[in-house]
Amino acid sequence: MADDCQTEGTAPVTGDKPEDENAIDWWSILSDRDFLENPYPELRRLQALGPVHFDERNGIYFILGHKAFARVSKSSEMGRDTRNWAGGWNSDDYRQYDPVGFKLFSEFQPQMINSDGEEHKRMRKVYEPAFRAQAMTSMAPLIEQQAARLLDAMPEEGEVDFIEAFAGPLPLRVLCELFDIPESLDETIGRWSASLIRIGDILMTPDQKQEALDALSEFKDFLREQIQSREGRQEDNLMGLAIQANRDGTLNEEETLTNLVSMLVAGHETTVTLIGNGMLLLLRHPEELARLRNDSGLIRTAIEEFLRMEPGGNMILRVAREDFEVEGTVIPKGAPVIGLIGAINRDPARFERADDLDLARPANAQFTFGGGAHFCIGAPLARLEAQIAFASVLERFPHIELAGEPEWRLDRMNARGLGHLPLRVRTAA
Repeated sequence: MADDCQTEGTAPVTGDKPEDENAIDWWSILSDRDFLENPYPELRRLQALGPVHFDERNGIYFILGHKAFARVSKSSEMGRDTRNWAGGWNSDDYRQYDPVGFKLFSEFQPQMINSDGEEHKRMRKVYEPAFRAQAMTSMAPLIEQQAARLLDAMPEEGEVDFIEAFAGPLPLRVLCELFDIPESLDETIGRWSASLIRIGDILMTPDQKQEALDALSEFKDFLREQIQSREGRQEDNLMGLAIQANRDGTLNEEETLTNLVSMLVAGHETTVTLIGNGMLLLLRHPEELARLRNDSGLIRTAIEEFLRMEPGGNMILRVAREDFEVEGTVIPKGAPVIGLIGAINRDPARFERADDLDLARPANAQFTFGGGAHFCIGAPLARLEAQIAFASVLERFPHIELAGEPEWRLDRMNARGLGHLPLRVRTAA
């Protein structure tokens, strides 16, 4: 998965401008431990000050309003090519300031998530067949089989870390099956993914940038070998689509490799957070959990509500391709724009009882998967995995409760997910 499943290149890089004493210290707020554990009260406070904010110190526009972000995310005048970010990673200043970061962003650049217009369409068109309705129908038995295997390995009664035992391994195994990557490599792929998901995060340390650069190099080398070893084979999977596009010249080698890396990384993390965050929401709202158990037909709208209430991606990036006006604010060409999805998805101007979990919420216009041309290409797969995951877990375990305090990941700001979710489960009611 790629496009708005993953936010890349959002770290501020122009921190030398004078700051008005009354200005909001955005990066201090967004990286604060309390905010990372529960961002919603602070996001509501900031949202009440207006739907669009300019961070003068870093030259970044923040969008907190649903109406404003709908306009920004769907406009062709707002793009995703981070090379166009004035003063961003592609500038001479940044190249000198952070050579490792520059090399990392440069090597992660050639993919659909970071392209616009015809270039974006050319790359996205290669992979779209893998996520159409017919392809998803054929994927369902595989997902059900993998979910059953993981549930069989869990105790019939006792305590279990839901992230470690189920939410983490299920999406990884499904993706690796899509790419025809053997299960013996799951741990290696997971390690690379954990390093690469941090790309662009303000909390990323110099060591983590080097770690991500090394992981990207190893990942590309692995995929290059996979492609070479399959030359001449006809494969009806994502790897086969990539090989054919590379063979016929639709994609060059770097585009082929980087898109594959991005889809594996984003596809894994997106679904892990959806399943983990969704389970926590159910356990914190037992009346809604009972409602879902009593009416399995709610599963589709339940998934949309999980996405709205606890989005796994905190931020979605755009870069202005032209001067762009939204809600009375003119965003100049080359300026970066970050949508704060936790605020946008709970905007009371768009959603009634915005902070309440309602598994039957109608017309759930959440933006967790982004919008416009860059809407997450893998959203159908993430939704299908989550639907099967929750149906399987709730059928297997009539009794589920928290066995301790959940632990949110506090080492990254772009993504919001649980590191641990201790549960107590029982197969007998």
